[in-house]
Amino acid sequence: MAGLKTIISLSFVLAIGFLLVILSAALFKNYLTLLVVATYVVAPLPNWICGRAANPDDFMESSGSGVIDFGRFLTGFFVVMGIALPALLYHSGDITAAAMTMSVVGGLLIYGTIITFTLFFQEEQEF
Repeated sequence: MAGLKTIISLSFVLAIGFLLVILSAALFKNYLTLLVVATYVVAPLPNWICGRAANPDDFMESSGSGVIDFGRFLTGFFVVMGIALPALLYHSGDITAAAMTMSVVGGLLIYGTIITFTLFFQEEQEF
């Protein structure tokens, strides 16, 4: 069972991630890097929605595996897009290299915190 220290440390890392992404936009006066926050916040949703829509049955283990795989594919797409979008913006000359680096590191901290939170606080299923 995760305790108060886990919640405090996860919120600290999440705050650092948001700070890096916001600073990457504010310091260089180009707010395109804030799109990374949207991709990392939306990234876990397909996996969660498809996991609920699959409705696994107690008697049949393989029911709905295509739906779960589709959710994982969309989640992976959003995670890769969160890294590739700042790289694309840097390559096109819209943002600087420092803004790209801060945006990618901050985005990975945000997504890592979301994943860690779901791993620590998911409910145990009893059969």
